[in-house]
Amino acid sequence: MRQDPTLSWLVRCATVAVALLLACGLATARFGSALQQPAVTTRDGSLVTLNRYVQKPIPDIVLVGSSVTWRLKEEYYSLPRVRNLALAGGSPVTGLEIIAKQPSLPKIILIETNVLSRKADTSLIERFSGGAREEALLLRPVRTALAAYETWIHAPPDLVQARAGRDRLFGQPPNTFDNKLYLDRALEQMNEEDPTVQARANVARIRQLIDDVQRRGARVFLVHVPFAPEIEASRSVLTTRGIVHEAFPDPALWLPIDPPRSELRWADGVHLDERSALIVVRAIEGALTERDGARRP
Repeated sequence: MRQDPTLSWLVRCATVAVALLLACGLATARFGSALQQPAVTTRDGSLVTLNRYVQKPIPDIVLVGSSVTWRLKEEYYSLPRVRNLALAGGSPVTGLEIIAKQPSLPKIILIETNVLSRKADTSLIERFSGGAREEALLLRPVRTALAAYETWIHAPPDLVQARAGRDRLFGQPPNTFDNKLYLDRALEQMNEEDPTVQARANVARIRQLIDDVQRRGARVFLVHVPFAPEIEASRSVLTTRGIVHEAFPDPALWLPIDPPRSELRWADGVHLDERSALIVVRAIEGALTERDGARRP
């Protein structure tokens, strides 16, 4: 009796498909969480940041905040084991909620207070609560190959390279770019914004989370990253600052940083440029060292 060629073809295809799925499943169990899939969108970038936090050993120092703190890159720090969980376009409450919901806490948590007009991202909080993480059920061969390539090409700098990069950046003169157009536009927007309602809600939640993580042994400091003088005088910043200081009047809870303001530049009117971000990071490290909350390597 002749075998139906169509049936034979389907059986072979099914066998190959099962074998591939099995291979992908075994590869996922062995390698799937070892390589971070490349980011495609801003939200992908947030997932990369948070995935790395829940998958890696708990760092000593963690920053949470908005895009203002996001500019304070991890490679700018000379203190060891620093993780920046600030989310571009996000709220510090998101990162703080995720930290508080993990079984283990960092030694020090720095909370940016500049931008409190945005709601916490509840979907991210739910996704990463209690050590949860975003993982593929099966290995994605193409994206994993890309992840391996990106890891190889853009491997993070080692300590010597990072130090050389910081020294090179710090040795540059301040940027002479004329940012008046961007500054005026940002100032107009921040004078129009009234953050009162959302800022009060965020401050109330931050207070609850601070009480929780302090009770569990973490040290917490509030930080205001310097803005341009014009932005510091805007309605949004003054309103937010008043709400935050009313809620947290204890000076011991604040980490005062005092970088040389004449050296700072804001290319888009609000966010520090790279050299200025490095200067602010050095001010943060100096303030932490004075508080005996961190030690240099």
